[in-house]
Amino acid sequence: MKRVLKGTEPASFTDWKSSANDDWAPTYPTLQNPQKRYLHAALLQEQGFLCCYCGREIEAATSHIEHFRPQEDFEDLALNYQNLFASCLRETKPGNPLHCGHRKGNWFEETLHISPLNEQCELRFRYLQNGEIQPADSADLPAAKMIEVLALDIAYLTNRRRDTIRRLFDDEFITSASNEDLARLVSVIRAARVSDQKPFDHIIARFAEQLLDH
Repeated sequence: MKRVLKGTEPASFTDWKSSANDDWAPTYPTLQNPQKRYLHAALLQEQGFLCCYCGREIEAATSHIEHFRPQEDFEDLALNYQNLFASCLRETKPGNPLHCGHRKGNWFEETLHISPLNEQCELRFRYLQNGEIQPADSADLPAAKMIEVLALDIAYLTNRRRDTIRRLFDDEFITSASNEDLARLVSVIRAARVSDQKPFDHIIARFAEQLLDH
């Protein structure tokens, strides 16, 4: 899971919501373009065009607006910008594995959820050199549940993570890298502007942190 730092909602979205009157109240189903397009663009921009859950690259044509707390059960949050993210997969196709927002669907359990807004959310997971994802703490039930619910362990994502990790962390690098090298790598990634972040950068940072912890 990737941490998201929320910014300010687009003015067009704010204005649209504030246009409520005695005869009309804004609801998510009535949100149309251009306001919906501007909202989607703002979410993509603040996430650096990376999925809020898996961290893969996304754009408007390959992503959708995701309600972390599902609008069906949290109607009062359906238009709350803090509850809205951009998640990968715009359309689902028969036979293609679901993951991230479309896989989560309407699932939500308060005691088991981990929000992308949680400052420690990335630290709740660890990664193996083969791309596998695990809870950082084997007793962390919410982390295990989020992996299951978001299907973060499907082959496609595992292979993408493996390729990303191995491009940098081959056996020679792991053997020769000093703690200073690893700490510098973590610092550079963690301090990078959102616009400079690359797909799965948060996984590179976590893998380096794991090596430092050993």
